[in-house]
Amino acid sequence: MNEPSYSENADASNGLDFSKGPDFSKGTAGLLPAIAQDATTYQVLMFAWMNQEAYAETLSTGFATYFSRSRNRLWRKGEESGHRQRIVEIRIDCDEDCILMRVEQIGAACHEGYASCFFRKYSDGVYRVDQTRIVSPESIYLTPHR
Repeated sequence: MNEPSYSENADASNGLDFSKGPDFSKGTAGLLPAIAQDATTYQVLMFAWMNQEAYAETLSTGFATYFSRSRNRLWRKGEESGHRQRIVEIRIDCDEDCILMRVEQIGAACHEGYASCFFRKYSDGVYRVDQTRIVSPESIYLTPHR
């Protein structure tokens, strides 16, 4: 996947410049929030962090790579489970400090075995699971995840 170019969208009349990608200097410790969204259903699948290296690898491979704060290293989505995210489209917000990726999700997005990490819904004062688990975490991970 090649680095996207937005220069054709630059609008000099109002001073906006859409030629830039994410501005990692705006993040905390060089990390920006990254949201994965199903490209077909628009369901939000997960939230994670990206640094410049993870973003560059995502662009070059066409598959989502994040930065794991708990492991302090790049996390190639699906490296253990095989549940990868093929990039369909990448967008950044108006402040260039948040990344939205529309993806083709292969398998479960959530390490707990759900299609989305957002499987708990608040209603009547409590959170309830409102999705069906599509895979058992024990069947795909060698070590438990938190």
